Amino acid sequence: MRIDSTAVHAGREDLAALGVHVPPIDLSSTYPLADLESGGAAYETLATGGRGEHAQSLVYQRLWNPNVDRFERGLATLEGCEQAVAFASGMAALSATLVACVAAGTPHVVAVRPLYGGTDHVLATGLLGTEVTWATADTVAAALTPRTGLVIVETPANPTLDLVDIAAIVRQAGRVPVMVDNTFATPVLQQPRRQGAALVLHSATKFIGGHGDLLGGVVAADREWAARLRQVRALTGALLYPLAAYELHRGLQTLPVRVRAQQDRALALAHWLAQHPAVDRVHYPAMPGADPRGLVGTQMAGPGAVLAVGLRGGLAAAADLVQRTRLVTHAVSLGGVDTLVQHPASLTHRPVAAEAKPHADLLRISVGLEDVRDLVADFEQAFASMGALAGAR
Repeated sequence: MRIDSTAVHAGREDLAALGVHVPPIDLSSTYPLADLESGGAAYETLATGGRGEHAQSLVYQRLWNPNVDRFERGLATLEGCEQAVAFASGMAALSATLVACVAAGTPHVVAVRPLYGGTDHVLATGLLGTEVTWATADTVAAALTPRTGLVIVETPANPTLDLVDIAAIVRQAGRVPVMVDNTFATPVLQQPRRQGAALVLHSATKFIGGHGDLLGGVVAADREWAARLRQVRALTGALLYPLAAYELHRGLQTLPVRVRAQQDRALALAHWLAQHPAVDRVHYPAMPGADPRGLVGTQMAGPGAVLAVGLRGGLAAAADLVQRTRLVTHAVSLGGVDTLVQHPASLTHRPVAAEAKPHADLLRISVGLEDVRDLVADFEQAFASMGALAGAR
């Protein structure tokens, strides 16, 4: 099926046999055990990374949950991966992957900046036992060592929307698995597995949830990686809450419609901002010069719904603007149905090292589903009020 149909139906294959039209919500924290032998066998299977569909008991919610499983199956199908493993947040998903690398004796990570600030921070601190070498998209091969367990890239990158050629990274990595943070693009616009990535990471809080009312993370991968991640999840207690899983699974049904509509608005807003005298530059994959490798249209189906702007007035102008929008909300996060603006250097990327921190004049805008004419009007009044204040001074 094409992606719109897949988004509606994936992960719902068992509903007809259950005699229901929508997935039931299972909030059980524990499950009855038939006897010691079968209960113990089920526990061992689930605690060591096995799946729960054939277990005689699900034993305990930390080990397995039907709603989580349905969401995982749906997301894995959309990403073209064998399986997926869902977590309580995007950072929990990333952390489980890093822990799995450390446990396997391959704690070295090669990472291409820019990345989400939380990802950058956990790698830079080595908090989870990893070691990091920062590389550019052209120097990944040179950064590899015998202890390298993972290469991490994000494309489009947070917050500058830089694009990375995934297939080129995979070629450089050789046998080392490549993880791609696909949060900005979503599987609607990009499926990194098609370019050879081994793992696909999402902060499901963002576009997949889509309404700013839940937290979740997910990694799509092959069976072997999924089993490793399930074991880490079971032992560390990072399972996605079942009700959030239900809502994320429901979010997949409208994901293609939302992402394309938000992209249309982002494209129009980006072109308007590029012409505004208060704007120095616009970071967006569809802008001239932003995609020299021609990845939009090949690797990506479209430029996405997130953009960034550099303001001519620097940090002072950025701080001023975020206080003057009325329709657009000043808040972190992205991918929801309402438009958000935030200052990465002060917030999401505050812990990032000085040499990799976003410019002080940069604002990131996640475009929602409002009428773009209303978004333009809001930014116009904000810019105008800033100008009036500067004139008064």
